[in-house]
Amino acid sequence: MTGDGPLVLGIETSCDETGVGIVRGRTLLADAVASSVEEHARFGGVVPEVASRAHLEAMVPTIERACADAQVRVDDVDAVAVTSGPGLAGALLVGVAAAKALALALGKPIYGVNHLAAHVAVDQLEHGPLPEPCLALLVSGGHSSLLRVGDITGDVVPLGATIDDAAGEAFDKVARVLGLPFPGGPHIDRAAREGDTSYVDFPRGLTGAKDMREHRYDFSFSGLKTAVARWVEARQRDGDTVPVAHVAAAFQEAVVDVLTRKAVLACTEEGIAHLLIGGGVAANTRLRAVAAQRCEAAGIELRVPRPGLCTDNGAMVAALGAELVARGATASSLDLPADSSMPVTDVVAR
Repeated sequence: MTGDGPLVLGIETSCDETGVGIVRGRTLLADAVASSVEEHARFGGVVPEVASRAHLEAMVPTIERACADAQVRVDDVDAVAVTSGPGLAGALLVGVAAAKALALALGKPIYGVNHLAAHVAVDQLEHGPLPEPCLALLVSGGHSSLLRVGDITGDVVPLGATIDDAAGEAFDKVARVLGLPFPGGPHIDRAAREGDTSYVDFPRGLTGAKDMREHRYDFSFSGLKTAVARWVEARQRDGDTVPVAHVAAAFQEAVVDVLTRKAVLACTEEGIAHLLIGGGVAANTRLRAVAAQRCEAAGIELRVPRPGLCTDNGAMVAALGAELVARGATASSLDLPADSSMPVTDVVAR
């Protein structure tokens, strides 16, 4: 280990992207990704078995590419980190098995880390050490969560989460209704730029008085998804053209409004001056813009990684692994599990 910090290789296979990142301390050396998204597109969503097989095929070439990009040998690393959960069980198993084999062969410690905590830790590669505490809004295809992060290596407290569809899942389903390709997020984002956000007043889930008492920091996008589908079906039934750009803009605005409103509210009520947004949906341009406006108005400092670090990647796993190694955290055992429902309060698998 050098004075620049531990050299850690991270492996991410929680869904449909095989990511291998290499980090020295808080410096990113390589971020190699092999995506199987095109194999899933014809099904309109991720097929777990297809994802698992794609990880098997991509694992070794992606590790080799990451080492070449970082200009290091695989036996130079001080530790191996891997996403232990949450995620698709079969996909996680591929990454965990590969990491175990690598750690055993190299005689290096292994850290099975939490996918959600890694999405928070990756911001350190771009903006430096995390303020303690900070509030994290994580939005992706499988998760919409508000977390109070006192210490990224062991003090992560959930304040709220989705009670049905995650934000990214809603984007995919609405994109399908509008005839846009999978994955839906980027396509809705682009279409919405030409649309009117007030064209349709779609519902904002869990924002009524009663819901704000019972689900103050929780999210719900299932009703919104259904409202869009019914609106489009009614239009088509009447023989009218569906204004895709306008519907995309109005839907996106409803999602962004709720996400940012509840995140800023949580910061204010928890007395936290820093908001971090991560996960695949954090790449959405409207979310980033509205969050910046509302944080500035509330006196909150906003941190959002560049889009390439928002989506699933190995760099985020390596970043959290490097932080754990630097702080002397106990490594995971070689029989660490692939835990599809790993709670965010468990930052490291034991």
